[in-house]
Amino acid sequence: MENLNFIGIGLGIVVFLIIGAFHPIVIKAEYYFGTKSWGAFLIVGIITATISLFFENAFSSTSLGVFAFFCFWSIIEVFEQKERVRKGLFPKNPKRKE
Repeated sequence: MENLNFIGIGLGIVVFLIIGAFHPIVIKAEYYFGTKSWGAFLIVGIITATISLFFENAFSSTSLGVFAFFCFWSIIEVFEQKERVRKGLFPKNPKRKE
C-alpha cells in the first residue's frame, strides 16, 4: 500500500461533488437573479483561483483551482440556462422582471 497514490481518486471525488453542486447552483442563480449572476461567479472564481496559488498542498491547491474554473464555466452555463428557460425546459421566475 505504500506505493499507491490516492490523490487522483480524491480529486475525482472532489470534481464529482463540485459538478453535482454547481448544476443546481446555476439553475437557482438564473431563476432568482437572471444572467446578471455571472458577476458573482466571476468574482468567486478569481478569488478561489488566487487563493489556490498560495496552497503548498497539491491536493488543496488543485481542488481550489478546479472549483475556480467551475465558477468560470458557470458564467457560460447561466446564459445557456436562460436559453433553456426560454425553450420551456425549466420554469421561469414569474416574480423577476427582465
